[in-house]
Amino acid sequence: MTDIAFEGVSKVFEDGTEAVVDFSLAVEDGETLVLVGPSGCGKSTLLRMVAGLEDITVGRIFIGGRVVNHLPPKERGIAMVFQNYALYPHMNVSENVGFSLRLRGVPKKERQEKVQAGVETLQISELLDRLPKRISGGQRQRVAMGRAIVREPTAFLLDEPLSNLDAKLRVEMRAELLKLKLQLATTTIYVTHDQVEAMTMGTRVAVIRKGILQQVDGPYQLYRKPVNQFVAGFVGSPAMNFFPAELQNDGDRVFAVVDDQRILLDRETLASHPNLASSQSGRVVAGLRPEAFRSDLQPADGDQVVEGTVRFVERLGADNYLHLDAFARQERTPFLVRVSPYCVSERGDAVKAPFEASKLHFFDPETGRAI
Repeated sequence: MTDIAFEGVSKVFEDGTEAVVDFSLAVEDGETLVLVGPSGCGKSTLLRMVAGLEDITVGRIFIGGRVVNHLPPKERGIAMVFQNYALYPHMNVSENVGFSLRLRGVPKKERQEKVQAGVETLQISELLDRLPKRISGGQRQRVAMGRAIVREPTAFLLDEPLSNLDAKLRVEMRAELLKLKLQLATTTIYVTHDQVEAMTMGTRVAVIRKGILQQVDGPYQLYRKPVNQFVAGFVGSPAMNFFPAELQNDGDRVFAVVDDQRILLDRETLASHPNLASSQSGRVVAGLRPEAFRSDLQPADGDQVVEGTVRFVERLGADNYLHLDAFARQERTPFLVRVSPYCVSERGDAVKAPFEASKLHFFDPETGRAI
């Protein structure tokens, strides 16, 4: 059983920069935890502290129940795959994959067997005699993974392993890594700034901002129930639309008033946001994902609408994205709506985009916390 745990871990660099602040989290045996957040949020620093490549300022890190703060990297039983592959240019694929085994003094025959098994798993057997400069970026990434696999580590640490690949190859390699994850079932911490990658790769996803853990949950829960406005805006692609609103009572009905538009909050919506009661007649930040709208722009009974003027249209084949100027009295709030490719709209068109009120999210305008 190999788990990894962070206990009150902080990292302060010599110049006073706080890269990680009081980070506590447990990664279960066999789990893939994804650390995600914008560049400079501290996720790679966390990974490097687990690997032993970065000193810990405060707190403890456990691997397999053992405190590893002062253990050198080679004694931690982990394998790390870097963003830039870190292959030796003068060694062929076979030598690169088996290099760590050679350092450990593994006999040649056993080393060759392990290398062969690793490259077969990654489907790169035909590349064994080639140098890194003679293979593609995706193949180099497979070689880097092969080098990690043959070590039979207790845990994998992957630091943005797909970021140097082009978009098409990134999708292909993501699928390969998913298959590999299921096959190996090894405890893994995976760092990325790409939230799509995070949502597809992780058993759980930890969202980090400025070194502080914002939320850790399964991908579906992160998407459906973000704990604050930062998580809501970071998780989901394209990002959630946000707009200021004022809650008003009208008899037994409650409206979110935006500009001169009134959005009726039905019982289901109010029941799913019980803390809205204390915010009624107050101001909130409302959120709607681009995919929350009817893709044909045809309203159903009880739907609410966002009205706006089309600024431009992104045509992506499977979907169109309408970029609207909405709520004209609030200096034309940019608004993104995903629609069917058969839904024809052009620049300058007036649009009423229907949605269910239950798809709304609400946040405190002062703290950013979900309401």
